[in-house]
Amino acid sequence: MNTALKISAFAAALAATFGTAYGVGQSIGPVVADDPPKHREEHTRPAPRPGQGDGHAGHDTPPAGGLQISEGGYTLDLATPRVTAGQRTDLRFTVRDADGRAVTSYRREHDKELHLIVASRDLLTYRHLHPTRAADGTWSIPVDLPRAGGYRVFADFTPARQGAKNLTLGADLAASGPFRPKELPAPSGTSETNGYEVELAGALHPGKASELKLKVSRDGRPVTDLQPYLGAYGHLVALRSGDLAYLHVHPNGEPGDGTTRPGPDLSFTATAPSAGSYRLFLDFRHDGEVHTAAFTVRAGSGGAAPATPEGHTDDGHGH
Repeated sequence: MNTALKISAFAAALAATFGTAYGVGQSIGPVVADDPPKHREEHTRPAPRPGQGDGHAGHDTPPAGGLQISEGGYTLDLATPRVTAGQRTDLRFTVRDADGRAVTSYRREHDKELHLIVASRDLLTYRHLHPTRAADGTWSIPVDLPRAGGYRVFADFTPARQGAKNLTLGADLAASGPFRPKELPAPSGTSETNGYEVELAGALHPGKASELKLKVSRDGRPVTDLQPYLGAYGHLVALRSGDLAYLHVHPNGEPGDGTTRPGPDLSFTATAPSAGSYRLFLDFRHDGEVHTAAFTVRAGSGGAAPATPEGHTDDGHGH
């Protein structure tokens, strides 16, 4: 990504359809979110310090973006707008230029040509993926979404064309099957995932940059040997409840020697576009595995909640 703080925005919230099948496709049995998966490899660059801009926005709050399927002469052509919940399916899409031609040349950023994020509208399922591009410009990756409902697909990329800027284009994705809406988990300052406990300190502030610190522990002991993951020791994404505005927040500092991270905390700088509830997803790597911890926080009302254990969230990466 080309800025330390990048905002895209998801579309409006999903309408509830209690007791009926969602979308198009065959009905299936009750869908239960799977355990947070372990995963390997994936996305960064230092963020500006609190109160310091990144040189790209003229205001403290970056303008909302990403609501569009087309921007800057490029369009996200999602060839797989529907999948069946609980069934592994190849998600396929193409990025097209203003003439309708498939884009086949990209600038590599954070070791990848394109980063793909899939999130459910209730913020309980999250995927950070890296698809494969064919010679004709078609991108594809297998996905297995655990629950029926509405999802948003985000393609984050920079065309290789001279002067092209980084873009995040979004499109809607439906997972068919019986749909039961769930509430946003209560705010919490602690999250558990795959045997790790992550503590969150700090608060999101509307229109103002602030620092968020996260500490990873296992078996009651701080983990001080996190491994670099695509150029950083952690990746933080924030999704706003309601319209699902999307923020990709980059960590403060650089990996150093590339093998160990000094200090017990991961530090990030973020600016919330407004007051409201947000879902935070932290990706970190340890012992060769990438894990995701999730939190609910409120901006404009005290930030992170007291450290109480989180409820289950299905979040993870694909290969």
